[in-house]
Amino acid sequence: MRSRIIMSMLSASLLAVSLLLGAGPASAAAVPPAEFGTDWHDPLTAAPPVARPHSPSCEVTLAETQFRDFTPYRGTYTPPSGCGDRWSKVVLRLDGKVKGRQFDRLGYLHVGGVEILRTSTPEPSPDGIGWSVEKDVTRYSETFRQSRDVEMLIGNVVDDTYTGVIDVKVTLTFYTGRPAHTPDRVVTLQDGTLTTPRNSERIVAEVYATGSGGGCEEFWYLTVPDPAPYSCKAAGGPYREVRITVDGRLAGIAAPFPNVWTGGWSNPFLWYVIPGPRAFDVKPITYDLTPFAGVLDDGRPHRVEVSVVGVPAGRTGWSTPVNVLLWQDAKSDHVTGRLTTHQASEPAGSPVYTPGPENRLDTEGGHRLTVAGYVDTSHGRVTTTVSRTLASTSVHRWTEDEDRDGLDATWTDDETVTVHGTGPVHTTRTQRTYTMDGTTTIGADGRLRTVLTLGDRAALVESHGGGRGAWSRLDDTYTGDAAYTTNVPREQRHAVGTTSERYRLYGSRGCYDRRLTTVQGVLTDNHDACRG
Repeated sequence: MRSRIIMSMLSASLLAVSLLLGAGPASAAAVPPAEFGTDWHDPLTAAPPVARPHSPSCEVTLAETQFRDFTPYRGTYTPPSGCGDRWSKVVLRLDGKVKGRQFDRLGYLHVGGVEILRTSTPEPSPDGIGWSVEKDVTRYSETFRQSRDVEMLIGNVVDDTYTGVIDVKVTLTFYTGRPAHTPDRVVTLQDGTLTTPRNSERIVAEVYATGSGGGCEEFWYLTVPDPAPYSCKAAGGPYREVRITVDGRLAGIAAPFPNVWTGGWSNPFLWYVIPGPRAFDVKPITYDLTPFAGVLDDGRPHRVEVSVVGVPAGRTGWSTPVNVLLWQDAKSDHVTGRLTTHQASEPAGSPVYTPGPENRLDTEGGHRLTVAGYVDTSHGRVTTTVSRTLASTSVHRWTEDEDRDGLDATWTDDETVTVHGTGPVHTTRTQRTYTMDGTTTIGADGRLRTVLTLGDRAALVESHGGGRGAWSRLDDTYTGDAAYTTNVPREQRHAVGTTSERYRLYGSRGCYDRRLTTVQGVLTDNHDACRG
């Protein structure tokens, strides 16, 4: 490990990151070729760069390595010198390069066993590409305060056909200044159990849930039950739900995000420049387990398990690593409490198959859970109520041999957390909506075309004592239309494709609205609507 002190100004830092991530001034339109060539624009997204403080900083290299196979990189993290051990922000940055031919690959990065990044890679051009990922990892500050083991893996296969070696460098930048309010502890499960400090007053689990691995669970949203004739089967159809239990009791439910990696929908030309939402930075599902604090704070290990509902017995393909974030009562050695409410509806799932020249599967699903509990802290009794409602609808249509295969689906995940202590009641409501609307067709001439729209939306509103507090609205929409000739050498595919992303984030803290467009791998539009 090595660290160095960097005096950085906010304007210079943001400009550098903006240019790398495509968040700078609108670029002049380029003239695209008639079809894809051997090179294209480096991958980028419309998402905003991580805001960086105006303060001195220290940088530490976590990993600098190449991935050729499934051998993890292992190293040692050493805290930075010269920036103290309390930071205003910690920013992770991954820079990657790959050249030749290669599939999209999934990866993770652990520090002290804590997963701080889950990612996937773009597929390269013959001439080579470079890309970068940034992530605010301030919430893991407690992990970074002492030396830790580092493990990173982007599983890869390199041979005479798939020649792309993945080069990566990952750094952490620590910013001095007023320390951020972060968890007192960040822990992982030990043999499936969790033992919390006895004075834990807030407990949040995060799960980096991904269906992946190249099998049917990578495309779980397309699975169908018997007797429907389709290549990916599941008895309950496409309904999936990520659950967490404490000592066998349901503690949290969530809708999984329908990740599409950069080889998804049988058409890599959709993703060469603009990936799908969250593909490079997989966001964890969060579960507020504070209602269970009175149960967990007895000093004993408790069984905590994560499962994915709807996965056929014996089928692999889901990864669900768990981090647990803990806030402790500094003025109490032991916080007591009790779980007071546990109400769950019966899970609903109803796939209906209609056969015909165009097969059709209509699926609806849903679930509700409300849990509440209190803890008696040094500052009084605090009651936390968590209510979560899941709903999904999908229509899957396909023809014989799957020469035409389409899906129109929507998932919603509404969550309300209410905290009632000695002061005003604090309520946070988050409404998440994920959408997927696409069709792939293969003509008699072997020409494959995919038209696809993906949506990642969220609305968040906080209130204090009935008065409105912070609020935000996110709308990240990807659209793509790409075609190529199948079963021919790469140079004979005659591939074309137009893709775009619009990322809008606005609310009480301001406005961000950026649009990207590419044609045949050339960036033709890079526009910031908030700046005009």
